[in-house]
Amino acid sequence: MAAILVLFLAASSAPSPLYVIYQQQWQFTAWVLTVVFALYVFGLLGSLLVVGALSDHLGRRPVLAAAIGLEVVALVLFLVAGDVLVLSAARVLQGIATGAATTTLSATLVDLEPPHARGRAGVVTSVAPLTGLALGALGSGVLVEFGPARTQLVYALLLGGMALAAVVVALIPETSLRRPGAVASLRPRVAMPAHLRADIVPVVPVMIATWALAGMYLSLGPSVAAELLGLRNHLIGGVVVTLLTGTGALAVALLRSRSASSLLAPSSATLGLGTLLSLAGTTEDLVWLSAAGTVVAGFGFGASVLATFGTFARIARPHERSAVFALANIINYLGNSVPAVLGGIAVTALGLRTATVIYALAIALITFSAFALRLHQVRTTRRAVMAPCV
Repeated sequence: MAAILVLFLAASSAPSPLYVIYQQQWQFTAWVLTVVFALYVFGLLGSLLVVGALSDHLGRRPVLAAAIGLEVVALVLFLVAGDVLVLSAARVLQGIATGAATTTLSATLVDLEPPHARGRAGVVTSVAPLTGLALGALGSGVLVEFGPARTQLVYALLLGGMALAAVVVALIPETSLRRPGAVASLRPRVAMPAHLRADIVPVVPVMIATWALAGMYLSLGPSVAAELLGLRNHLIGGVVVTLLTGTGALAVALLRSRSASSLLAPSSATLGLGTLLSLAGTTEDLVWLSAAGTVVAGFGFGASVLATFGTFARIARPHERSAVFALANIINYLGNSVPAVLGGIAVTALGLRTATVIYALAIALITFSAFALRLHQVRTTRRAVMAPCV
């Protein structure tokens, strides 16, 4: 099940190194590129909100089978894509399939968690998506640079992987019994309870900055490497994404035992510092500095994901968790898509270098604001605790 989760996320990042090729072949602007990227996010978000709880009622296997089937259709569209319209349709379907698969696979991993290893499912569901994003981008970059049929081979291999996943799903036992309420579960539930606002509002800036940075790397990262740093080897496009997401996965694995509250401030500072270092390397044409900054930002990225989701898990009561996590997903994925689209528009209007500088500085400003907010929150809490009772 963990391998299938990695496979779905690998498929979602596989197009990233290909965006530069699509842009050259079909002659579309940077803002169109980022819209194509954002369509995946909107499909994913809609799927998370609508079918996120469906497997609790229909069972895990039927929902997983449907998600795999939809992913197969998306991969076939990628294989035959000859214009932006087909590419966009493929990305929307892929987003819907990935949203349905990730929620169901996460629940299945919890179902399968052995009694002697409580907490293992949480670690796997945190590490596997970032690992999948890293492997998908890197593997796609390798195939695009060194393999034949560079805009088809990666999708053909992923189709083979999905066929194997379908066999696995057909053979595994069902881990969740059917129960009524499937139609009612399709109604999105989003909430920010009043008693949680004091905890949620301070973490929103780092959530936005974290996923805005990921959106930039996954959509425009290969273009920045090729045009601003002169790294036109298509493998580099995959390496750029892998440095961020792969380091993020490593950070989650290393920091999984740390409390969310202890990670909020350091993760914000690390994310902002890494973004500035990467920007400095890009503007000064220093590849090593840009790569080092991406690694630092990637560590902050993973720590931020761990800290923010850990915060939501800690503060939400059991009956609130579904709606509160839906809110977290909305914040994260809007932060992932909207800034990326705005960045694409800025690239078209101002040029790639100027837009990259503005985008990176905005992310750094947000992260350092989040750092300051967290420090203020900690000081306020300490004063409240240390104040003498009257």
